[in-house]
Amino acid sequence: MTKRRGHTQAGRAAAGPGPVTGPVTDRTTAAAVTAPVQQAYARYARQAGAWIGRYQEQGGRVFCGAGCSACCNMPIRVSLAEALVTAQALTPVRAAGMAAHAEAVIRNARSARSDEEYVQRHREQVGFCPLLDRASGACTAYDARPTRCRDTFSAFPAVYCAVGTLEGMTPRERATYHREVARTPGTDGEWHFIAPLEHLSEPVWVAAARAMRQQWGLEVWGDFWVLTTLARSAEFMAEIGRGRARGAWQVAARLQLAHGAVLEIG
Repeated sequence: MTKRRGHTQAGRAAAGPGPVTGPVTDRTTAAAVTAPVQQAYARYARQAGAWIGRYQEQGGRVFCGAGCSACCNMPIRVSLAEALVTAQALTPVRAAGMAAHAEAVIRNARSARSDEEYVQRHREQVGFCPLLDRASGACTAYDARPTRCRDTFSAFPAVYCAVGTLEGMTPRERATYHREVARTPGTDGEWHFIAPLEHLSEPVWVAAARAMRQQWGLEVWGDFWVLTTLARSAEFMAEIGRGRARGAWQVAARLQLAHGAVLEIG
């Protein structure tokens, strides 16, 4: 099963029929999958904190902080194990918002003609994650956020993370940007995100994959909003719990949340 790095995903799928907002079922069984992920989150937090401390001592700067939300309109992929952590933390109102966002993800994926168009339209039209409090810039499910929301750090000011900044650069401005990135410690030399903090998160996905395989005999990866919505479907989770990839796919298809670009089961 391919695990996701980066934010992008594209494809085509049918529009959703309505929100799935039921409770997460069988929490005891779910805990066998979510507990290893939460433990990996805690390890990552310790390791990332130590790395950032050393980075700052050496003159590096991390521009991310409370209220900074420029990256919260990026499409992301997660494991179902991560999505379960988030789903269990949602109120019915928040869950309904996630379901509506999942429908918008599907509509965008259905009509996008390329990965680039999918990402751009997600940021501009699907918009900010419904878990974001736009007034304060705070995540309303911060402790239950997925890995990508934990390991994305910027070595440049937030304006560089905002949609339209990089896309609107002239060739000369883009060349200057890449030169600045190349001389900034901690980046991959091409983009302004801090690469080592992403690399440190790899054990989270390893833990998620292992837990899913051990508990369900399969892995599930896909879009954050789609998977969080499916995690609240008792029928979908029952099929997953029985290790029935085809049955789970059929449930997702009936909910019109199934497409290879936003849901991988196997």
